[in-house]
Amino acid sequence: MYRRAFLKSAALLGASVFLSNENIAGLLASGKLRMLSQHTGIYTEKGGTMAFLITDEGIMVVDAQFPDTAPHFIEQVKEKSSLPFRYLFNTHHHFDHTSGNIAFKGLIKDGVAHKNSIANQLAVAEKQGNVDGILLPNMSFDKEGWSTQAGNSRIQAFYFGPAHTNGDSVIYFEKENLAHVGDLCFNRKHPYIDRSAGASIKGWITVIDKIKTAFPKNTQFVCGHCGEGSDVLIFHPDLTLFEDYLGNVLHYVSQGIQAGKSKEELLHCTQIPGSPLWQGEGIERPITAAFEELSGA
Repeated sequence: MYRRAFLKSAALLGASVFLSNENIAGLLASGKLRMLSQHTGIYTEKGGTMAFLITDEGIMVVDAQFPDTAPHFIEQVKEKSSLPFRYLFNTHHHFDHTSGNIAFKGLIKDGVAHKNSIANQLAVAEKQGNVDGILLPNMSFDKEGWSTQAGNSRIQAFYFGPAHTNGDSVIYFEKENLAHVGDLCFNRKHPYIDRSAGASIKGWITVIDKIKTAFPKNTQFVCGHCGEGSDVLIFHPDLTLFEDYLGNVLHYVSQGIQAGKSKEELLHCTQIPGSPLWQGEGIERPITAAFEELSGA
């Protein structure tokens, strides 16, 4: 893997002798847009995965990454369609999914998110003194969800309760059978659990169960993040594995608390028992969140 990365970098460096700075930037930003069908695709560069649907009424976008990467997405998706952008959905409020909203200012007609997500975006921006630097969705929904018809495609937004935050939603392209779950699933990667924004691991397990019931067995899901060597595109069995992982986190921490162990002692763990597929850095995040949730800290 490192050899391939080195060869790619070397090739780009050699090519830079003949390319302008703008062309080099284009090369470095290329290869991130991935078409899943004639009308749907995903975009990965930095931060949470973006998804899009091209309809007769315009381009529908889910999540926006960062202000410096969203323009790369806009440029590349415009090569696929000359239609205008219609809706921008935010699966939740975190900066790596929403700060790129600002790049769509003047391009997008409507932004859509759960009401808690919008409130969280605003609260974070106020705390950082950056209200003028964000673009909030102008349309909200609650537990009843949201839907619209766009040409031959129906788009739905679902809210199943507190999980990764208190405002996570699932955006579903019904005809295409593609659902963007945002950070409701970290595929083979230890998740961030935002207790400051109402996260609940117990609630998260319930939410995953609801997602598996709500969508057909052959639905393809888009995750916000995945571990090295894994994919952001998953199916029902992957959701079950993540649900089991969350349960194993709670079980491990619960047993530790009952045995009188401190959080620091529990953090010595290098692998969540029962979930060996979740490896790499970040194991302290779910253990800390579980300890706080179960102990009331």
